Amino acid sequence: MSDQKSRRLYAGPALLSFGFRPFFLAGALWAVVSVMLWLPQYFGELTMKTAFQPLDWHAHEALFGYSAAIVTGFLLTAVPNWTGRLPLQGRPLLLLLAVWLAGRVAVALSGHIGWALAAFIDCAFLALVCAAIAREILAGKNWRNLKVLVFVLLLFAANVVFHIEAHIQGSATYGRRFGIAAAIALVMLIGGRVIPSFTHSYLARRGPGRLPQTFVRFDGVCIAASGAALAGWIAAPANEFVGLLLIGAGLLNFFRLARWAGERAVGEPLALILHLAYLFVPIGFVLSGLAAWTPEVPFSAGLHAWAVGAIGVMTLAVMTRASLGHTGQTLHAGRGTLTIYAAVLVAAGARVFAALAPQWSFVLLHVAAFAWMAAFLGFAVVYGRALLLPRKA
Repeated sequence: MSDQKSRRLYAGPALLSFGFRPFFLAGALWAVVSVMLWLPQYFGELTMKTAFQPLDWHAHEALFGYSAAIVTGFLLTAVPNWTGRLPLQGRPLLLLLAVWLAGRVAVALSGHIGWALAAFIDCAFLALVCAAIAREILAGKNWRNLKVLVFVLLLFAANVVFHIEAHIQGSATYGRRFGIAAAIALVMLIGGRVIPSFTHSYLARRGPGRLPQTFVRFDGVCIAASGAALAGWIAAPANEFVGLLLIGAGLLNFFRLARWAGERAVGEPLALILHLAYLFVPIGFVLSGLAAWTPEVPFSAGLHAWAVGAIGVMTLAVMTRASLGHTGQTLHAGRGTLTIYAAVLVAAGARVFAALAPQWSFVLLHVAAFAWMAAFLGFAVVYGRALLLPRKA
C-alpha cells in the first residue's frame, strides 16, 4: 500500500524514491572500494593516515560503512510496509545518504581532522537512522517492531564504543566484537522473518510437502541463548565456559535453520541463498567456541564466518531479492545474479579457510578479496540500472 502511495505522490529522481535504492547501490560500491584499499594495507603496500590501526579501519568500514548502509536501505524500505506510512524519500533521504558519505570521508581523513570530529560525523549517521525508524514505528503504533530498533541502537552503540576504545586503547578489540555481535543479532532477527517467509512463498507454489515452521518459542530461546553467548564472546572470547555457550548457540542455530525446509528450496536460488547465508551463523558460533578450547582453530575463523559469510552473504541475498521485488522485476535469479551469489560464497569460504589453513593464506586472502569485489561490483552492474530508473509498471 505504501509502495503505491509513494509512487503516486513522489515526483523526484527514482534513486531517491525508496531507501533501498541509494543505500544498496552506495553500499555495494563501498564494499568494493574498501576491500580494494584494505588488501594492500594488509600486505604493507599502502598506508592510510586515519585515527585507526589498519585492521580497525577495515573492520569499521565493513561494519559501520558497508553493513550499516545495507541495513539502512532494508529498514527504510521495510518499515513503511510494516507501518503503512510513506517512506523516507527525496531531500530527507538525500541528506541521510550525504551523512553516510561524510562518515566515510571523515573516517578516512581522521588522522588529519582528529578522532573526535570524525567520530561525531560518523556516528551521526546511525543516530539519524535510529531516529527515523523510531519516528515511523511510533507514529504507526507498530509496537511489535520496536525490537528491530533496539538492535539498530546496539549497532549505533557499538560504533560509539569502537571510536572511543580505538582512541583510548589504540585498538578497538571490544568495539570490533561488539559491532559484529550486533550485526549478527540483526541477521538472526531479520533472517528469522525473511527466510521462512520467502521460502514458504516459493514452496507453496510447488505443491504438498514440508513447509518452513513459523516463529515459535524455540526461536526466542535460540535468539536469547545466542545473545548470551555473543555477550560472553565480546567480554572474554578465550574463556572456555564462553566457548561452550558459543558451541551450544551454534547447535541451536543449526536446528533453527533446519526448521525452515531449506533442502526443498534448492530449485529457487533467491530462497536457497538465504539458507546458505544463515548457515554461516551457526558455523561462526561453533568455530568461535572451538577457538576458546584449541589453538588449532584461530579466533579469526569464526569471526570471518560471521563477517564475510553470515553478514556478507545475507546482505547480498536481501539486496538482490528486495531490488527485484521493489523495482517491479520478476523474482527470478538470472545468470548475473547466480554469478554474484557464487562469487560471494567463494569469498566467504576462502576467507574462513585462509584462517584455518595459514600455509595457504596468501593465495586464499587474494581469492577472498577478489571474489568479494566481483560479487559487489557485479551487483552494481546487474542491478544498478534498475535502482536508478523508475519502477516498472
